Amino acid sequence: MTATRFSVTIALLGTKVAAMLTRKTLYIVLLTLPLMACSGPDQSQAANSGEMPSATAKMPARVWIVNPDQGDSVTSPVIVEFGIAGYGLAPAGTYEPETGHHHLLINTGLPALDMPIPADDNHVHFGKGQTETTIDLPAGEHTLQLVLGDGNHIPHQPPLTSDVITITVVD
Repeated sequence: MTATRFSVTIALLGTKVAAMLTRKTLYIVLLTLPLMACSGPDQSQAANSGEMPSATAKMPARVWIVNPDQGDSVTSPVIVEFGIAGYGLAPAGTYEPETGHHHLLINTGLPALDMPIPADDNHVHFGKGQTETTIDLPAGEHTLQLVLGDGNHIPHQPPLTSDVITITVVD
C-alpha cells in the first residue's frame, strides 16, 4: 500500500522548511515541534524579555500599487495592478477579520476614514476582490492611491493605504 503524502511547510523559529512527509512522519513531527521550539537559540532572549518565542512571524499588513511605478509615463488606457500583504482579499459584504477589498483613489485625497468610501469617478470600488483594472485617463499628470475597505467599504483601523503615486499620461 502506498503511503499518503502531505506537502507541509513548517515554520520553526523563523526558518521555513518544506518537506513531503508520510502520514506517520507528519504525526511524529507535529508531536515533537513543541519540544524543538523550547530548545531554539531565541529561547534565552525570549525568557529575558518575558515573551513567548513565536514559531511564525505575522507579515505586516499593507497595500501598494504594483504597476505603474511612481513617476512613470504611460499611455491611456492605463493598467493598474494592486498588491496586498498581511490581509486577505474578500468581496464587499464579507465581514471576516483581516480581510477587505481595494478602492482606487484617482486625483483625490483620502476620504473620511470612519465612513464608507464614496463611489464615483475619483473613488473606484473593487468589491469583487479584483487585483487589477484598466482606466482611461486624459493626457497629463494624475495621482493614484489604494485604500483597503472592509465589507461595508469603510477603511480599516488603522487604515491600510498605499503611497500616493504620480504618473503622467502621454498621447
